[in-house]
Amino acid sequence: MARIVMKFGGTSVANLERIYNVARHVKREVDAGHEVAVVVSAMSGKTNELVGWVENMPKVAGSNAPFYDAREYDAVVASGEQVTSGLLAIALQSMNINARSWQGWQIPIKTDNAHGAARILDIEGADIIRRMGEGQVAVIAGFQGLGPDNRLATLGRGGSDTSAVAIAAAVKADRCDIYTDVDGVYTTDPRIEPKARRLKKIAFEEMLEMASLGAKVLQVRSVELAMVHKVRTFVRSSFEDPDAPGMGDLLNPPGTLICDEDEIVEQEVVTGIAYAKDEAQISLRRLADRPGVSAAIFGPLAEAHINVDMIVQNISEDGSKTDMTFTVPSGDVDKALKVLSDNKEKIGYDVAQSESGLVKVSVIGIGMRSHAGVAASAFRALAEKGINIKAITTSEIKISILIDGPYAELAVRTLHSAYGLDKS
Repeated sequence: MARIVMKFGGTSVANLERIYNVARHVKREVDAGHEVAVVVSAMSGKTNELVGWVENMPKVAGSNAPFYDAREYDAVVASGEQVTSGLLAIALQSMNINARSWQGWQIPIKTDNAHGAARILDIEGADIIRRMGEGQVAVIAGFQGLGPDNRLATLGRGGSDTSAVAIAAAVKADRCDIYTDVDGVYTTDPRIEPKARRLKKIAFEEMLEMASLGAKVLQVRSVELAMVHKVRTFVRSSFEDPDAPGMGDLLNPPGTLICDEDEIVEQEVVTGIAYAKDEAQISLRRLADRPGVSAAIFGPLAEAHINVDMIVQNISEDGSKTDMTFTVPSGDVDKALKVLSDNKEKIGYDVAQSESGLVKVSVIGIGMRSHAGVAASAFRALAEKGINIKAITTSEIKISILIDGPYAELAVRTLHSAYGLDKS
């Protein structure tokens, strides 16, 4: 017998038929004698609908400014998961399974006060553990918790993944199964490279890099939590037959296991290729090369909540001037340029230039730590395809390369092949 947390995303619970199919997956684990908790998202499209209602209400009320209270935003948007949890509990009860729905505030899942993007601080799992031990399935609304102001707080987009991993850590689950519309983590996006392979295992650090660099399988914070608390996490498909052979395998179910690198006996040099579209590059020309100039640039950008990624600095021959180039999401370019313009005198640059429509392609693998020449292979492969590199950043297990947007798919396929990821 094991203790399992199962999480089902929006596409998995998109309608009543799919919710019933989810109940069949849960029943399989209950019939096997496991203690089970389930975390659910809102039905597909429902969160967008609720957000739209919140954003349009001020306009209907005749307000010139699109203002709304973040606490009321959470009260409205969190209702999507409440509906799903209740419906799944009803479906399970119809199968004669003892099930009860739970909202985040009932457990409670305690969060900070950042409404709309709250972070989990603590989960009191004792009552859930007791009920699981008595054979009751806890069906928990993901994406939400209770803030210090005693009001609902939502965790931001993809927050149900974070809820599931955090609950798994709180109840000391043997594993956390994330059910989605894909059957695991692939070496790259199969829509771009048909030869992409499903990975049997991937290390927490690799998955964290892939999630933060463009892979959409899991939310970044959920992977961070899994890594910190050593929660063994499986990515699985909810669209496979719940009763198919092997689906109930306790130790080795179908899908991809995200685990500590110690569990991966033979580590590949490169595990996967990720990409992120809609990157933009900003260059500040002829800056004075003096102490504090970087803080003068990136401090105001941070205060404006603009995420800066790749940073490249070039110094003139005499060392008096420097050019600073960095990337931001394309949607933040205008905001970033305004912040820089407002601080131009303090920063001391000559001119600011920007370029949008770029793509960041990343090569990821813990095997890079012990192998030389990984970067050179990437540069050589891209050069042979005539793809120009605009910027490069590296870490122990990652190489990120900035290129022009139209070359994104070619670059992904080229690198996937260059490292032999298209071979079984």
